[in-house]
Amino acid sequence: MSPDSVRLLNGSSLCSGRLEVKSNQSWSSVCEADFDQQDAEVVCRELGCGPPSALQGALYGEVEAPVWSKEFQCGGHESALLDCRSSGSARNSCSPGKAVGLTCSESDDVRLVGGTNYCEGMMELRHLGEWRTVSAFSWTLKDAAVVCKHLDCGSAVSVNSRLEPLNRPAWWIIYDCVHVRSALKDCTGSSYHTFILNITCSESVRLGGASRCVGTVELKHQGEWRPAIDYDLRKAAVLCKHLDCGSAVSAVIRPKSSPADVLEISSDCFQSGSTRSECATPNASNYTLDLICSDLLIQPNIHAFSMDGVSEAQQQGLQVSSRSNFTISCSIQPQYPGGSFQLTFTSSNTTYSYTQPAVNHSAHFLFPAAEPAHQGNYSCVYHVYVFSHNFSSESRLLSVAVSAPTVHTITGVVLLLILLIVITALYFSWKASREQKLRRKENTDVVYYNYSDHGAEGGSAEDESHRLKGAHLKSN
Repeated sequence: MSPDSVRLLNGSSLCSGRLEVKSNQSWSSVCEADFDQQDAEVVCRELGCGPPSALQGALYGEVEAPVWSKEFQCGGHESALLDCRSSGSARNSCSPGKAVGLTCSESDDVRLVGGTNYCEGMMELRHLGEWRTVSAFSWTLKDAAVVCKHLDCGSAVSVNSRLEPLNRPAWWIIYDCVHVRSALKDCTGSSYHTFILNITCSESVRLGGASRCVGTVELKHQGEWRPAIDYDLRKAAVLCKHLDCGSAVSAVIRPKSSPADVLEISSDCFQSGSTRSECATPNASNYTLDLICSDLLIQPNIHAFSMDGVSEAQQQGLQVSSRSNFTISCSIQPQYPGGSFQLTFTSSNTTYSYTQPAVNHSAHFLFPAAEPAHQGNYSCVYHVYVFSHNFSSESRLLSVAVSAPTVHTITGVVLLLILLIVITALYFSWKASREQKLRRKENTDVVYYNYSDHGAEGGSAEDESHRLKGAHLKSN
């Protein structure tokens, strides 16, 4: 049976949406009258989600696909919806609002956040429908191993708690309870303590491929990574969510040219609550399981600059003068060849986009004359077709503000006036300094001239000195 024989559309996650069933390569919706709670339990289990929490029509839009022509009669224990018994139905269409809309609870009630993978980070717990940080101290590796096993990670590597202020309540884990109770939520109470719990587990599963979100499912067993064959492909698809890679796009068992050492997962063992590592048996196989997740692309970059010499800051965006040209550049780190960039623009009253092929994994969008209509938010969306599917990834938002023409004109006039005043002041200062120098030169020339005339009429300076000296002696 195909690993994607059921799906939930238009929901917020893999575990919610309008139900569709795949048969003969086509998808069909299901009417409420042909579907009950036990059927819903099977669908949620098939998708790797928790038990159904809501079953109601019209929750996730109207019917777009043809209608399934049979009534399901599941007992609730089946592993897949198409494994259930069914009987013919006279319905060829669903009344408006009567297509099955299903919400399954999330399968995880504990997670580790802020680490490099889903097996390390700060512990958070969902209790009473609310995710909170876990506050605890004096945890040992034995306590942390319970969380690692719950997350289907490897063994506990480290555990520590640190004192840190919180702006909201945390969940408190009762000491020693985790080894007695079957569920962590049974050991939980509200707390304002601030001992933040950090756990690191060894990573037990990965995708060996071109990026961390695509490739062959591999399992770490006895310190060695090996391809894993999991015949419950729906469980393998849930790996995408665990690996923080979005939802599963495809999960396919591919033949190999020669037998290889693999780890075969016992579905019965895994469903009993044991981890994949505990349920792995070394074997030889001509097949591997390849998984492609939706978030295989990294986030593209967006930058902008204008000919005014003003480039955008990370937070403030770009400020550009009216009628000036500016450029927005999109780029992405090399992963796959080709692709295209779509520059999307959104303002208060309009939305439009431009598209260019990716050249050397980048594209540049030139705006020759900025206008008020260019003011708004821009983002780069990278599109590429690989693995027989279309993928896309969007950058952060970049805001562009265009200054009004009147402000631009006034600013220019003020700058010109200031420049004119400075030039005028410098001119008059230079002129006054020049006139002062000329007057000093004229005075020096006059003094020298008078002194020269006096010397010529009365004899030399030495004679004048003797004359004055003789006059002084005579008077005595």
